Formats: sequence, C-alpha cells, structure tokens
Amino acid sequence: MLVLVAPGQGAQTPGFLTPWLDLPGAADRVAAWSDAIGLDLAHYGTQADADAIRDTAVAQPLLVAAGLLSAAALGDIAPDAVAGHSVGEITAAAFAGVLDDTAALQLVRKRGLAMAEAAAVTKTGMSALLGGDPEVTVAHLEKLGLTPANVNGAGQIVAAGTLEELAALEADKPEGVRRVVPLTVAGAFHTRHMAPAVAKLEEAAQALTPADPTVAYVSNKDGRTVATGAEVVSRLVGQVANPVRWDLCMETFKELGVTALVEVCPGGTLTGLAKRALPGVKTLALKTPDDLDAARALIAEHSSAAADTQTA
Repeated sequence: MLVLVAPGQGAQTPGFLTPWLDLPGAADRVAAWSDAIGLDLAHYGTQADADAIRDTAVAQPLLVAAGLLSAAALGDIAPDAVAGHSVGEITAAAFAGVLDDTAALQLVRKRGLAMAEAAAVTKTGMSALLGGDPEVTVAHLEKLGLTPANVNGAGQIVAAGTLEELAALEADKPEGVRRVVPLTVAGAFHTRHMAPAVAKLEEAAQALTPADPTVAYVSNKDGRTVATGAEVVSRLVGQVANPVRWDLCMETFKELGVTALVEVCPGGTLTGLAKRALPGVKTLALKTPDDLDAARALIAEHSSAAADTQTA
C-alpha cells in the first residue's frame, strides 16, 4: 500500500531544480508551465538565491512544479493514496487527477500571490516547536495569541502569529518543548491573517472544472479522505486560513494500511516525520534524479496496483 506525498513551503533550497531539468523533456515542460503562469520557474529553481525563493508568490508554484516534474519522472505509477502538506495539497490534487498540471499551477500561482499580499498587511511568521505534549503546547500557544498552524505529529507543532507573539514564545516556551526554530516563510500561513487570501481563492476556484479523485486523497483539514473533486477544491481554498493537521493525515495512512511512503521533490521533511510517526513504513524522499531508481523499486514492491498487475 503506497502513499505519494508532496512537501510544503520551506522545503525549497537554491538550485534544487537544476538536476531535474536535465531529464528528457523536463526543460520543455517547465518552460510551458512558466508561460502558463507568467513566472520563470527554471530561473527560480536553478539560479535564484534563498531570499528570492522565499517569496511566497515564487516558492509555492516552484514547489508544485518540482513535485509534478519529479513524479512524472517516475513513469506510469499508481499510488494507492496521495496527500500534500499545505501547498503540497495542490500537487496531490494533480496526482489524484482532480486538476491537470496546468490548472494546478495556475491555481497555486494565484494562491501564492494572494497569500503574499495578505502576509504584507502585518509582520508575521512561523516557528517550529520540537518536543513537548501537544495538548500542553497548544494551550500555551493560544495563551500567547499564537495559532498552532501545523500540527505535524512526531513531536512537532508549528506556531504562527505576529513577530511580537513569536518573540514572546522564544522567551516563554511551553513546558517540555526542547527547541523553538524560526522558519524561513514570509507570513503566518494557515491562520486568521490569511483570511483575505481565501476570498481571492474562492473566486479563482470558480473557473476550475475539477474531476473526482482517482485514488484516495487525504486532506489536511481533518485527515479524512475526500471523494469528490468539488470538495477537494473547497478544502484547498479554506485550508489557507486553517491549521494543517498532518498528524491526522498520518493516522489515516495507518488506517489505510500504508506500507511505503514516497515524497516527491524537494523531499525530506515529510519522510522525516513519517520515520518517527509511522514505524515499519518504508520511506523514500526524491531529492535528485539519482533517487528515481530506488523509488521505482519501492513503488513496484508496495503499490497494490503494481502487485495486482504482477499477479494478473
């Protein structure tokens, strides 16, 4: 039982797209996507510095493009379930056939622009808290006026709010929390600060014609699988201003009987969480094309669709 997952903002690093563009047809595909959304994805993925790709309006389409490109490089695969963390949910929607690649990139471009605009209103940010009891941590964050924007499981919660609120958190950590790590993101995503972006995404969503998922699509909202394309899109819109419950997504992976998890480029974050929260589940992160052969082997071993083909 295989789940294919896509990372969220913060996973990008300068030049991470470079080796992927050497694959046959990859540069042409990225050029076509760039034309469709009015953003030079190849430049930002190969030449831009860390500050340039931290920009929400750049980072989000770049991450979706990388996820789509690396998944396509795997060939004709058939995961049993898909999920994405935050903006990675749009990548996952494309994996599930809810949106085609171009529609996914056009939506994420509008999402990134809308969230960047919302983030510019007030100086906000996010910090990861490592360790501690989740209930104690969440109560402490709420006391400080912060939002538990990402409940990631495996002992990690990401707090979001104003820079003043985050400074107060640094000075007053919840009991049991080992470290507070500021994240390289441009705003308090998945909080009330993103409410203006929701209205813009609602308008953008009206132009979409989503199809129903062809595989199990696991939603950040509550970890549940979603049966219709319309509901997937509705959740993508609302999730911008609501917490990511990746902990519940991983609980659903357990319930589905997932035995392997492959994280598309730029992989690493979600496989790290899975290694701690999903013992016994094989994991693999696509970081460069050198990881493709190992990923294909893992997929062939664990995808139920591949197993059905072999036994037919």
